[in-house]
Amino acid sequence: MPSHTPDIEYAPYKPEGSPLTLDIVSPPELQYSPQPMPNHSEVSPESISPRNKFNLSTAELTEMAKKLRRHVITMIATAGSGHPGGSLSAADIITALYFKILRHNPENPQWSDRDRFILSKGHAAPILYAALAEAGYFPVAELATLRKLDSRLQGHTDRKFTPGVEMSAGSLGMGLSFAIGIALAAKLDSKTYRTYVLLSDGECEEGQTWEAALSAAHFKAHSKLDNLTAVVDCNGMQLSGRTCDIMNLEPLTRKWQAFGWHTIDIDGHDFDQILSAYQGAEKIQNKPTVIIARTIKGKGVSFMENNVVFHGKAPTWEEAERALKELE
Repeated sequence: MPSHTPDIEYAPYKPEGSPLTLDIVSPPELQYSPQPMPNHSEVSPESISPRNKFNLSTAELTEMAKKLRRHVITMIATAGSGHPGGSLSAADIITALYFKILRHNPENPQWSDRDRFILSKGHAAPILYAALAEAGYFPVAELATLRKLDSRLQGHTDRKFTPGVEMSAGSLGMGLSFAIGIALAAKLDSKTYRTYVLLSDGECEEGQTWEAALSAAHFKAHSKLDNLTAVVDCNGMQLSGRTCDIMNLEPLTRKWQAFGWHTIDIDGHDFDQILSAYQGAEKIQNKPTVIIARTIKGKGVSFMENNVVFHGKAPTWEEAERALKELE
């Protein structure tokens, strides 16, 4: 198996007031004085491979996704707040990107020819942080600082301080517009990097998302955005209930087609389908691609699956222990 950040020994940690001792990361003695990331792109080392440096097999991706899900549970349980449901539903999508598809270099986050990944659903930051840590952008032990004062790992992503993060997130609905700008820049600069953006299905209720979708297909004269792949984490749930009850999005695939996008509809937890979709998108010419990934909110933890309560609720210590056992 290709090398990646080695497993750390999780120190048994008994949080204050908890009757349990959980197998989660104890707060490490990490002192950070966050420094702004450089805004310019560093010169690409000649030794960088044009392919993903990890290139994990499907079996290895499955194990990595399980590990990232465990990180999500331990991080959010330790922080006492966060968004487990949408992080778990996106785990396989992000695992495939960082450990099979993306051209990226953890040792040089500002490599000018890197592929870009935009997390539009910024509340799912824990799953991105888990992937970045395992890929080597920062120590895995730092995951224990999620949402703590002066941590580089805040509740929503911050490009200014966190290595590997491409966009500062907060309000939903902005990521597709941001990604289109990056994809346009690549075309105008004659660069070959690709741009990927992950949206929630709840974001597809917002007008800005559809304005962006319309514009992406419009830029055809000299900048056909076939270097852009959007992924909709279609888990069917949002903060206050089911998307079909709050604002029905179906037929979602046909809507994107009507806006001029190539569409691929997949099971967002099947690595064969995920990889086939990403690879297929690379072959599409003259239009952007959107992958509609049908997922399960809270995937991998039985009592969190399709449970809207865990959209933005941290598990109790008892729940965290149970979740970690299910993810062994």
